[in-house]
Amino acid sequence: MGFCDQIWADVAPLRQAILAHPFLTALADGTLPRDSFQHYIVQDSLYLAEYARTLAIAAARAPSAAGRLEFSDGAKVALQVEEALHQAFFAQFGVSATTAQGAEPTPSCLGYTSYLASLAATRSYEELVAGILPCFWVYWEVGCAIKPRAVSPNPYAPWIETYADPGFGAATDRVRALVDEAAAATTPAVRDAMARAFRNATRYEWMFWDSAWRLESWPV
Repeated sequence: MGFCDQIWADVAPLRQAILAHPFLTALADGTLPRDSFQHYIVQDSLYLAEYARTLAIAAARAPSAAGRLEFSDGAKVALQVEEALHQAFFAQFGVSATTAQGAEPTPSCLGYTSYLASLAATRSYEELVAGILPCFWVYWEVGCAIKPRAVSPNPYAPWIETYADPGFGAATDRVRALVDEAAAATTPAVRDAMARAFRNATRYEWMFWDSAWRLESWPV
């Protein structure tokens, strides 16, 4: 069993907690409160801007041409999603450009992006790409799980279609292959660190949706 298959099995309880989260249940039902989705898309816009930076750093540090190409393309796509999907949702759900531009990251958003930035700045390439992968893989699993049971019509259909799209699944597979390649070429100690990075990023995925469900803000 390769690294990715092993860690995916290890984080099964976290994945089940994500799939069972009321934010995603309500999104599939089309009953997600408007303010929860507004919160989510504003924070996701802030997240993706920072995630694109992390992908660009991974591209610069990648030891192979395939890795440099994949992560640089991923950075571009993250920004394109921010521009296209989020701008459409901003218009649909009444989020003004001024509101989006003036938004401050919540503790969960800042925690997640800061964690990825710390991997990029202070840890190995192997740990960095392991921490990057959950944003691809968890969203792909969520999209595929939600799509068959989503009501139609659904105000959140474009979001569901984006992350259930086979093209996104193919990108996820390519990043998985790069992570498996990195894991196979390193030491057991580094693979343990990779597993920790993957697990922590998966925890942050749950926290991100939960923060939108709770309309999280800074407590002081």
